[in-house]
Amino acid sequence: MFEQTFKNIDDILHKDAGCGSELDYVEQTSWVLFLKYLDDFEKDKKTAAELSGKTHTNIIAHEYQWKTWAAPKLKNGKIDHNALTGDDLSDFVNIKLFPYLKKFKTTAESANTIEYKIGEIFSELKNRIQSGYNLREVVNLIDDLRFRTHAEKHEMSHLYESKIKNMGNAGRNGGEYYTPRPLIKTIVKIVAPEMGNTIYDGAAGSAGFLVEAFNYLKQNKKLSTADTITLQKSTFYGKEKKSLAYIIGIMNMILHGVEAPNIIHTNSLAENLADIQEKDRYDVVLANPPFGGKERAEVQQNFPIKTGETASLFLQHFIKILKAGGKAGVVIKNTFLSNTDNASIALRKELLTSCNLHSVLDLPGGTFTGAGVKTVVLFFDKGISTQKTWFYQLNLNRNLGKTNPLNEKDLAEFVELQKTKPESENSWTVIIKDIDPTTFDLSAKNPNTPEEPPLRQPEEILKEIKTLDKESETILGSILELI
Repeated sequence: MFEQTFKNIDDILHKDAGCGSELDYVEQTSWVLFLKYLDDFEKDKKTAAELSGKTHTNIIAHEYQWKTWAAPKLKNGKIDHNALTGDDLSDFVNIKLFPYLKKFKTTAESANTIEYKIGEIFSELKNRIQSGYNLREVVNLIDDLRFRTHAEKHEMSHLYESKIKNMGNAGRNGGEYYTPRPLIKTIVKIVAPEMGNTIYDGAAGSAGFLVEAFNYLKQNKKLSTADTITLQKSTFYGKEKKSLAYIIGIMNMILHGVEAPNIIHTNSLAENLADIQEKDRYDVVLANPPFGGKERAEVQQNFPIKTGETASLFLQHFIKILKAGGKAGVVIKNTFLSNTDNASIALRKELLTSCNLHSVLDLPGGTFTGAGVKTVVLFFDKGISTQKTWFYQLNLNRNLGKTNPLNEKDLAEFVELQKTKPESENSWTVIIKDIDPTTFDLSAKNPNTPEEPPLRQPEEILKEIKTLDKESETILGSILELI
């Protein structure tokens, strides 16, 4: 049901003049979906309050509630044919609804409330569905969706993830919002966050790392009421620079069960590293910062190692914002291991001296659909300098791509071997005191790859050709004698 509904909505938005790509479809579906989710959320809160003998006050005023403007019902449960549509619906949404919801950002008690998130979401986006008749069709379809049971919420979150994945092929840097989920799950598994840890992603995108960390912690122990509150309120933290990714990240976390995600719409790199205090630090960092980007000179001034490379600035940010003893799993371009510019050398030295870079996962090309870059995952703990680093090279017997993506089975050997870090055909250990101290080169060169036989010299090839020619002459002569 959910899947067909999403497909029908995309078909409607495809016809609308205000929506030009998969990114617009996801954005516009998101805000309507959020308001329907909020309506079901309010119903659940009201039911829970009544069962405990308490009263429930709705977050949204009556005029702006879903049942009033979006889906007023007749006695038979069908939407009233007098419900707003066309220009009347567009005007209500654009002139009344959005400005009303936007005000929640200033009236909410604190930033970690769902009221504040409502205000933030509707401050960051606008209704792009130009036809009020198209909007009415979308609203009618979404009204049929339910978010009341665990199974319904699980299916909806799964399908929302699928829509985010599709954005990676939609242009406008859509791929920045999606890291393959099998890779994220593996990184979370290796870093192994614990209940009570604070978990941070300063380049949150669609919040995939925070969502998977939430799922990991939920599944790994029986949660007490206190644990549930901890996961909801004081475990997951994120920052995201881009408006659309920010909206989608919040929606993704809400649909997965985090009611008021602690994600802030800001540029993490605008924060001066010198201003980060102990109270600002986190136990765990999980991230895939954008690679290939360039930052302006004023942003670079916030960092001791000056570079325009976005990912290198993020790595400095992550090292600084980790608590002593904190753990990290960070995706970065594999050229970070070997670049010879001064900033890259200085950053490798900083990583190796201030952290224990215990493992590096070397990924094949095609891991990120639509991106031609090769990447590695750095696993490090802060506080102890690196003595040795274990490398694992993921060698697959197929090319990765849109129709043949990375899966968890591909990464199973890495997960198993990482526990003991042995030497194998795909893994090896680098002793840090043995690397070049002037470059700190950490190139992923597998010494255990079976060597291909060396190319033969031309003289040897010519000699073999002469021998074969003589053999051919002898055979031919024998045949002629028989004739």
